[in-house]
Amino acid sequence: MTRIVSLLPSATEIVCALGLSDCLVGRSHECDYPPQVVGLPALTAPRFNPDGASAQVDRRVKSILQDALSVYRVDADQLMALRPDVIVTQSQCEVCAVSESELKAALAQWMGGSAPAIVSLTAASLHGVLADIERAASALGVEQAGTRLSTSMRGRLEQIAQRAAGAGARPRVTTIEWIDPLMSGGNWMPELIEMAGARNLFGQAGRHSPWINFEQLSQADPEVIFVSPCGFGIERSLQELAALGGNPVWAGLSAVKSGRVFVADGNHYFNRPGPRLVESLEILAEILHPELFSFGHQGKAWQRL
Repeated sequence: MTRIVSLLPSATEIVCALGLSDCLVGRSHECDYPPQVVGLPALTAPRFNPDGASAQVDRRVKSILQDALSVYRVDADQLMALRPDVIVTQSQCEVCAVSESELKAALAQWMGGSAPAIVSLTAASLHGVLADIERAASALGVEQAGTRLSTSMRGRLEQIAQRAAGAGARPRVTTIEWIDPLMSGGNWMPELIEMAGARNLFGQAGRHSPWINFEQLSQADPEVIFVSPCGFGIERSLQELAALGGNPVWAGLSAVKSGRVFVADGNHYFNRPGPRLVESLEILAEILHPELFSFGHQGKAWQRL
C-alpha cells in the first residue's frame, strides 16, 4: 500500500475523493476534512500566531515573509518516521500551506533509502484544479479514478452554469477574500462568480487575488458583496466585520443598502482548490439566484448579514 502524506487541506480532500483515504499516514495541521483525517499525525505548524484580528494576522505573515522565512514549519523528524512513499504539497501560494521549497528543505536531511516522491499542486483556475486532480491521481497510481472525479466535477459545474445562464439578471459581485486590508478573490473565484450567473468586479481568473481599497469598492459599487476570507469560517468572519462597517464608505454601498451582503465559510469551500469547489458554486448560485437554485447550504455554509 502506498503511504501518502498530504500537507494541504485540498490535497487531503483530493486523496480521499480518489478512494485513497486508507493510504494517508500524515497531514498538515489544517487538514480537517473528511473528519476521519483529524486523527492522523499533524506534521506542520504556523510560524506565527493565527489568532486575533485579520489586520494583526496580515502584519505577522508579512513580517515573516519580509525576513525571507517560510510561513510554516515542517516536523522533519516525524515526517521521516512515517516513511511516506508520496508527499503531496503545493507551490501556488506561499501563505496558504507548506511550500514545495520548504518541504525540500525538510527532506534534505533524509538519510538512507529512497526519498519520497513529491506531488506539487499548482492550480490557479478551475481548469487547473481539474488538471491537478488528474495529475495527482496519475502519480498515485489511480489514473482512472482521477478521470472519473474530474469528469464528474466538470459535469456538475457545467450543469449549474447552464442553468444560471438563463437568469434574468447578472448582478455585479465583489468577493472579499481578506477583510483588513481588503483583498478580493482571484484564481478560480472570478470563474465561479461568472458561472453562478453574475458579473465579477475584481480579480482575474488564473491570477493571484488582488488587494483593493475602499475607494475602488465605492467606485465599483457592487450589487452583491460576498465575504469568504481565506482560512476563516462563518463565525470568525462575523467577528471581523466591524473592520468593514467602520469605514464610512461601507454604509453607502448598493449591496449594503439593499441587504445583499453574504458571509460564507471560506475555509472549507472557496479557499480549497479541490472537490468541494462544486459545492462552492452551489453556494454562490443559490445566493445569487434563489429563484433557480436551492441546494440547502444556507445556514450551514453561508448566511445573509
